[in-house]
Amino acid sequence: MRISFKLLTLLIAILFVACGLSDEEKARIKLNEAKSLLAMQDTAAALVKLDSIPKLYPEAIYTANAAKNLITEISFSVMQRKELLLDTVEVKIAELEKSFVKEKTEFDRYTQYIHKRQTFKRAWDRSYIQVHLDERGNLYLSSNYHGKNWLNHTGLRVYDSGDAAKTDSIPLNDTHNHHSDFMESKWEKVSYRNGKDNGVIEFIANNTDRRLKAVFLGKEYYYIILETYDKVAVKDALALSKAIKAKSKLEGEIKALQKKLKVK
Repeated sequence: MRISFKLLTLLIAILFVACGLSDEEKARIKLNEAKSLLAMQDTAAALVKLDSIPKLYPEAIYTANAAKNLITEISFSVMQRKELLLDTVEVKIAELEKSFVKEKTEFDRYTQYIHKRQTFKRAWDRSYIQVHLDERGNLYLSSNYHGKNWLNHTGLRVYDSGDAAKTDSIPLNDTHNHHSDFMESKWEKVSYRNGKDNGVIEFIANNTDRRLKAVFLGKEYYYIILETYDKVAVKDALALSKAIKAKSKLEGEIKALQKKLKVK
């Protein structure tokens, strides 16, 4: 009972002291907390505290202005860092683009990046794994079979020495499982869009130095050894995809910061 009374007394004392502080003094405490967070490199949390000051303490005019100025300073610094990072990403994109040709036909909504080692002239008459990339950074894989007999394959497995990655299955009646023939040749193209490569892209890109094999999975199995240039094409496309998406994200963030700075 004595302990409870002491705690109650302490709480009353704290409340009395807190109530005795002016809005300006309370706001100054928040401002100092924000500065401490900045010192710890926690910019996001610091901005939350700074933004809360004028809302929590409307009479703290002086500290609210100080918080506003600090927000502007932080936003400008962050924007400069993002602009420098954007410059770096754009240089990387320009370098990676050298390995691709850009193409946009009447059937394409977005410009396509086609790796120079996987153009139609270089690849129409062989069985291989193809990587597809568009200007938005959207990426997917396809397995392309060329032969005398139908495989009717619905998936793909890439492997080496016990390590493997396998795509999702694309049914024969799916629009992304395409068949065509001319004379005695059969073509099958299965596209693994919207993540249905199931990690095969990353697996190939991370193992370009290994002797990767692939099996086309269907009523019959068909095995190939991945060509070095096909593995490099996947690696280059993944790197370019990530760079394009990073650029888009940075541009959006910079635009938002510019708008915020103009408002303030």
